[in-house]
Amino acid sequence: MSTTAPFRGSARAAGYTETDAPPPPFQPEIVDEASEFDEASAPEPAPVELEAESVEAAPEPVSVDLADLIGPEQVAPAAEGVRGLLGKVGLRLQPSARELAHRAAAAQLEQHEATIRQATFPRAVGILVANRKGGVGKTPTSVILGGVLASIRGGSVAILEVSDDPGTLTFRAEGTPTRGIGELVTDAGSIRSAGQLASYTAPQTSFASIIGTTGPRPRLDRDAVTGTARVVDNYYGIRVMDSGNQPSSDAFEGALAVTDALVIPVLNSAEAVGEAIALIDHLRTLGGHHADLADQATILRLTDGRTENPALTENITTVLGQHRLTRIYEIPYDAHIAERGPITLAKLQATTRIAFVTATAAIIATLQNQQITENE
Repeated sequence: MSTTAPFRGSARAAGYTETDAPPPPFQPEIVDEASEFDEASAPEPAPVELEAESVEAAPEPVSVDLADLIGPEQVAPAAEGVRGLLGKVGLRLQPSARELAHRAAAAQLEQHEATIRQATFPRAVGILVANRKGGVGKTPTSVILGGVLASIRGGSVAILEVSDDPGTLTFRAEGTPTRGIGELVTDAGSIRSAGQLASYTAPQTSFASIIGTTGPRPRLDRDAVTGTARVVDNYYGIRVMDSGNQPSSDAFEGALAVTDALVIPVLNSAEAVGEAIALIDHLRTLGGHHADLADQATILRLTDGRTENPALTENITTVLGQHRLTRIYEIPYDAHIAERGPITLAKLQATTRIAFVTATAAIIATLQNQQITENE
């Protein structure tokens, strides 16, 4: 008979007594307040009323002037005279009234030059220098006016003789050209380049190009003037024309047809001004484009060095005003012009150049105020 051996630890297991498991720890019930909230029974919130005086309007924006932020323009210390000398040793003084006037004049001149330099047009423009009276300075005015334009604009200005018979434009120009207006009229149809056209000109130190008479030539007529102007306009931006003394001539009519601004030089004499007014009246009678040129004409009052009557000078001013001529500019006497030889722009007195620059800027402004179109 076999017996089963007791397993290990059986004695310890025999004494084991099973007891009940301890209850789990208490956990409070979590109630979802939102689910038990009765929306219908909740009282409506009382409306909130804002009193008018409790709402303040936004303040108005304060405008700020940039000049207030920058402050007044600082005046540069004196640079002229005794005050300027003292400034060089460290004593900075305010400029004198005379120096301030010089600065204002320099600024004005700079503005005039900017007007001349920066003006652009949709096509070439023509300026006619005219007066029925001879010997009043038409040719010198043409040379200097064109020279001022070219010197400031950097060229592209042609000065063209359009008088019926040979004039003196070539004699007042620098250089000795071999060909001029007579030859150009003949060859106008064959001009194909700027270089070819230049062979008919007298290049000036002002950068202008003068086309005058170099020898015997036929009398100019309307077709000769307008045809030559068309050729010149292909290669130059501004054309200044030196005319004759017969406003009823065929050549003068041709010049008027290709003119955008009229300049009339006069001396302070009754005869010169009388002929200028006669020209104005003649153009106004013709009406249309001619009348417009007359109404916007620029008058240059030149001084040739002869003794002038102050009373007559004042009377001339009155007469010009009575004929609605208000664009009037004084040109002082200049010995270089009075020499009656070739005119070099750099040899003019400073006051003469300034006067011409001022007048030229006014002429440019007259052109800018017109409705110039490309296809005119």
